[in-house]
Amino acid sequence: METKGNNGLKKGKQKAGKKKYGKGVISENLQIYAMMLPTLILIFVFCYIPMYGIVIAFQDYVPGASFFGEGVKWVGFKWFERFITSHYFFRLIRNTLILSVLNLLFGFTAPILFALLLDQIRHAGFKKFVQTTSYMPYFISTVVVVGMVISFIDINGLITNLLAFFGAKPQNYRTSTDAFPWIYTFTNVWKSFGFSSILYCSIISSIDPGLYEAAKLDGANRWKQVWHITLPGLRSVIAINLIMAVGSVLSANSEMILLLYTPATYEVADVVGTYVYRLGILEAQYSYTTAAGLFVSVIGFIFTYIANRISNTLTGFGLW
Repeated sequence: METKGNNGLKKGKQKAGKKKYGKGVISENLQIYAMMLPTLILIFVFCYIPMYGIVIAFQDYVPGASFFGEGVKWVGFKWFERFITSHYFFRLIRNTLILSVLNLLFGFTAPILFALLLDQIRHAGFKKFVQTTSYMPYFISTVVVVGMVISFIDINGLITNLLAFFGAKPQNYRTSTDAFPWIYTFTNVWKSFGFSSILYCSIISSIDPGLYEAAKLDGANRWKQVWHITLPGLRSVIAINLIMAVGSVLSANSEMILLLYTPATYEVADVVGTYVYRLGILEAQYSYTTAAGLFVSVIGFIFTYIANRISNTLTGFGLW
């Protein structure tokens, strides 16, 4: 009888504690929730409300017509079939994958390597200078960055003349199909790697210095300290960022490509995003391009789900 009474008392305290804890969490973090509210409203207004417009991917939509009601012509998967069977489908998917994989290989690893190298700099002033300098390209407009790159790779550009000095034949690299993937990748990585490294730098700075001191006493050099302490400390963030990067592998930086490419490089530069822009915005084929965009989004979600499952299995970290 006494045991039952004690168990009942414990359960009652646990329930009361849970209720008190639930109310306390809301009241204690009310300011944080209030700070989050504007962002949540913006996400809801600009990301979730417009999602009802994807229904035009299943309609023969006429600009100005209603999305629902009388007069709407539903066509099922007609536009999806047209996109998949189009002459440009395989070229678009191939180009998108190539450019995205190149950006994944270099754009994903560059911030990690930069953060690791930056952590090895012992001079505080020089370290801050390098870190600040690396952030600057991120805050420059993409239009300005691309304009700089185009002037550098022009027939009389700085990079063209520099390569010619070492024996390369002068040419306008902007119209070169062989050079475009590397020009795009380098520009994209150069613009974003510094800002992307902020998260890794902050996590490295939060690792317990005592772990490094203990490793030094055990005879570990800098490389072993990075391999056995720093990288394991970054493992969770690397896994989550990799999942997100894999999920967007079919979403190349269309804005930068639109500014960089020319009709001469369509064969290697035209991706799904630029194709949707030309046919959707310039030619007003709204239903067709909505279907193409939705197709890519579904594939991206599948990639994200698979990457998340693999990450959970191998590392124990994931988005859910």
